[in-house]
Amino acid sequence: MEGLQLRHHSADEADGVLDQLVGLYLEVHAGGGEFYSEDRYRRQLSMHMQRVGWELVTATVDGALVGYIYGFPLPPQTRWWDGIHQPVPPGFTEEDGTRTFALSELLVLSGWRRQGIARALHDDLVGSRTESRTTLLARPDNVAAQTAYRSWGWGKITKLQPNWEDAPIFDVLVRNAAGSHTNSSG
Repeated sequence: MEGLQLRHHSADEADGVLDQLVGLYLEVHAGGGEFYSEDRYRRQLSMHMQRVGWELVTATVDGALVGYIYGFPLPPQTRWWDGIHQPVPPGFTEEDGTRTFALSELLVLSGWRRQGIARALHDDLVGSRTESRTTLLARPDNVAAQTAYRSWGWGKITKLQPNWEDAPIFDVLVRNAAGSHTNSSG
């Protein structure tokens, strides 16, 4: 897409655009209920930005933020898998700090969707990672996201309900470094 610029940010660099990140999140999730509140998201973002290896990629067009993606490697004592539904493959939730990169958010403003921005953000961040797999949580009812993720090599493993208040149940998706999923349950 012409004029699209992607930029990697560390947590320190992201502090300068924090309000823009939150504003975009709130616009994308407008009307989504208490789980998508500004307060909860600011707490989540603050906690995630403290994770070792946290990385953000922003997408701008003519200097305006139109989307972003961020994530971090899962540490050995991660709480990421808390609330996971069984059964899961043996050892699936075991982490060592280098096995799994967790994609926490991939957001594009509605007026900029279906122009390849989400794919560009995804490929830029996921393609730069050294972990053997990447995981994310996707709403089962978000058909557009589910369709995109499947076409990008993601597969569903199970479901998970985070320990956040009012959290919905999400599908747990996984993509191996080679771009294929494992043990898909549908």
